[in-house]
Order: sequence, then structure tokens, then C-alpha cells
Amino acid sequence: MKEIKPAILFFVVFTIICGGIYPAVVTGIASVAFPRQAKGSFITDKNNREIGSSLIGQPFSDPKYFWPRPSAATDFGYNPMGSSGSNSGPTNPDFIKAVGDRVKALHDTGIAGEVPADLVEASASGLDPHITPEAAHVQIARVAKVRGITEEALTKLVAAHTEGRQLGFLGEPRVNVLELNLKLDSLK
Repeated sequence: MKEIKPAILFFVVFTIICGGIYPAVVTGIASVAFPRQAKGSFITDKNNREIGSSLIGQPFSDPKYFWPRPSAATDFGYNPMGSSGSNSGPTNPDFIKAVGDRVKALHDTGIAGEVPADLVEASASGLDPHITPEAAHVQIARVAKVRGITEEALTKLVAAHTEGRQLGFLGEPRVNVLELNLKLDSLK
């Protein structure tokens, strides 16, 4: 009993500290220092209606939009409650078939040459809201044709929506698909 009482006491104290006090303090600091991010980085339309988050990918399949990475999230694509990757390796026959089917589908839409990997392979979370600038550039001809916009104008728009490396050296340049597509819709 002498050993059980201190163990239970430590369990209760650390549960309160680590499960209650620490998260409350971190949430409070984040809400003050980064209010937009702490609330989910929601994107709103002109009527101030939330239409998505800059942190979670959105499904786009209409040819007039730039398409995101495929999602491997469970139930339905880009489901934040079912975030997951496929866990299929590069030699898995199902993975090879899925990637081949995606490449064929993209070639059928007019994309010529090599297709960037991020347009045919899902991210580890299945929620990635970004594509590479290269993945955006291979889609410019299709989007320009459907929307009746010049490829030059779309190239400038993609460049304007290309985010650089974080802190100048972390990660790779990327394009947020939802933000880019919302800008396209505002050009009407």
C-alpha cells in the first residue's frame, strides 16, 4: 500500500498537469499570439461564410479548377476525422495501378509529358492542401482553356500564390490549391 498511494497520487497530479493545465496554457498562448491559426486558419468568402481551411485540402474535380493531391483519407477524400495515408509501398500492385490510372486520367485531360508525383500520389495525411508549383504549371493549359484566360495570366496568378520556404530554408515552395481556386473564381 505504501507504494500504491504515491503511484496513484503521481498519476492524478500528472494527469491534471499534462492533461489539463498544460493544454489550457498552450491553447491560451496560441489564441493570443496566433488567433487565426489557433481557430483553424479558416478561409471565408465575401459574405464572411467559412468555406474551408488553408490547412486542409479540398476536393476539386471540375476542369475549371486546379486539382489538388489525391487524398487517401478514409470514408471520403480530405476527411480530417479520417486522416491517413494508404501505407502502400512503391512495389505494391494496387499502388502501382492507382498511380497509373491517375497518370492516364491526367494525360486524358491534356497534360503532356511527365506528371508531377504530387498529382498522382496522396500525402501521408491525405489532407495536404498544397501542390508543388510544377503541379500547378502542368494544369495551366487546361484551366486557361476552360476559363478563357490566357496561360500567361494564369502563370502570373500561380506565381503570386506560390509560397516560399518557411523561414527561408524549411520545406519546398508550394501552392495552396483552395486559395488559388478562390482567386480564380473572384476573377469572373
